[in-house]
Amino acid sequence: MDSALTSVGLPIALAIIMFGLGLDLTVADFRRVGRHPRAVVVALACQLVLLPVVCFGLVRLFDLDPLLGVGMLLLAASPGGTTANLFSYVFRGDVALNISLTAVNSVISIATLPLITNLAIDHYDLGDSVSMPLTEVVKVFVLILVPVGVGMLVRRARAEFARSMNRPVRIGSAVILAALVLGIFVSERDDVGGHLADVGLVAGLFCAISLVVGYAVPRAFGVVEDQAVASSMEIGVHNGTLAIFVAENVLDSTEIAVPAAVYSVLMFFLAALWGAVVSRRLRQADVSRVAT
Repeated sequence: MDSALTSVGLPIALAIIMFGLGLDLTVADFRRVGRHPRAVVVALACQLVLLPVVCFGLVRLFDLDPLLGVGMLLLAASPGGTTANLFSYVFRGDVALNISLTAVNSVISIATLPLITNLAIDHYDLGDSVSMPLTEVVKVFVLILVPVGVGMLVRRARAEFARSMNRPVRIGSAVILAALVLGIFVSERDDVGGHLADVGLVAGLFCAISLVVGYAVPRAFGVVEDQAVASSMEIGVHNGTLAIFVAENVLDSTEIAVPAAVYSVLMFFLAALWGAVVSRRLRQADVSRVAT
């Protein structure tokens, strides 16, 4: 994947979007999340326990090459990416819950990412080990919390301006998201065919299952719709950039990075499609409440 796109372009674009996202948040939103911890507990259980098991099952079912198998489980162990917050914002999820989940999961992954990845390495008897880079955790926090915090401060100081920017920012976010998808696809055009043949089906299935599980399981436990959407995006949109960083800079293996690179392309399309489905359900629910 184009390093300039993932290391420079994507973080800048997302920081701008996170600022716009902050314009739509208040401290009361986070207090509300704290008063309803069920969504956080269920989402984290899915992310940390259920999805790695599902991923391992897919890896075994499709008999992936050992390095690709480790790459898939490294991806499964990675926390939700900042892009998950964007998808939740665009598709009417509870963004405050999303940001809280990303922050908490990023800290927990300091322990769980090495644990799950090392179990995969041991399973294939590859002999290396991995540790979670603390600098990447800090980057996640900075990229999420700083621009969101600035946006919230602007809302507090200029509430009318923040409200007037709500619709333009949502439209702009969707445009930026489409541009990012196109940029990633173009940057991978030379290798995308081979990568998709190697691991595309497994990566696509894992993403689709993650999105559906992230929505269906919380709903089964009584979590409300917008929080289930947030959970779905958090669980279904992993931090592929972090997985690529660990694969290439810690494990020194481009092949281990391939699943995350393929996933990072596919997840944009799959999350956008799934987001359109669940946001339509939310709109229909709103119409039904108004009608009654």
